[in-house]
Amino acid sequence: MRSRYAAFVVRDAAYLLRTWHPETRPPGVDFDPAMHWVGLDILDTTEGSAFHSTGTVTFRAHYTDDGRPDSLHEKSRFVRHDGAWVYTTAVFVD
Repeated sequence: MRSRYAAFVVRDAAYLLRTWHPETRPPGVDFDPAMHWVGLDILDTTEGSAFHSTGTVTFRAHYTDDGRPDSLHEKSRFVRHDGAWVYTTAVFVD
């Protein structure tokens, strides 16, 4: 999760697409030039260890949009695919 957040910060679409499950991966990633990510709080995790094949991460990502502060509160689901953790889906908490 932290690496995907960092990829959003630096606008690394290739990394985001590589770490997205092929069944839910979009054709591309668009970045809003007015949005700037400024912090990440990991609030909860379930499973996701070396002994699991699934896991979730609940987080709050802080950003500014045209200078106005805001945040995204989400519970993301990850699965192992070809030996690597990949993002599959999310539920917005707020």
